Amino acid sequence: TCSSEISFWSCSQVTRLPLSHRSAGANSMQIYLAMNESDNEPKDFIKLNNEKLSTDEIMELVVSPCCGAVSLFIGTTRNNFAGKKVIHLEYEAYAPMAEAEIKKICRDVRQKWPSVRHIAVQHRLGLVPVTEASVIVAVSSPHRVASLEAVQYCINTLKATVPIWKKEIYESEYSWKENKECFWADVEK
Repeated sequence: TCSSEISFWSCSQVTRLPLSHRSAGANSMQIYLAMNESDNEPKDFIKLNNEKLSTDEIMELVVSPCCGAVSLFIGTTRNNFAGKKVIHLEYEAYAPMAEAEIKKICRDVRQKWPSVRHIAVQHRLGLVPVTEASVIVAVSSPHRVASLEAVQYCINTLKATVPIWKKEIYESEYSWKENKECFWADVEK
């Protein structure tokens, strides 16, 4: 059973195999699976790298037996922008500051949605070909509403506050893009 305690969740799980699924001769045997609670403390996983992102890897990081929901956002490179053919994207970041800002986002999520168990935010740097993921955000929680709202908050806040810059490479030119949500975008205008 899962029970909430102030600002974090505690979980212990006991599972008994139903009689219909027990092997012959094991009628009196009860199988208990106990999860080590310390292994399932809420965690934040933040990663900036130049390698291809994996949704499977991120799912493994956030999945929890106490949670009935895992919500994902996957931002991919599209092949067009404003009528121009996009060849690929290139991302740059000031990693120490970007990681610090993402940690702030995770803290905010935990204050707004205390039931959230695990949070993973991975952003690719360098060259990202068309159809590949640039960013993946994953959140687990006992119920879907918290994880869905938290994922949306994470990606929107990341785009508005985290110093990661995107360059779109077209067939014959390129363009540095700013996010409309970015708080410093209006300062220079």
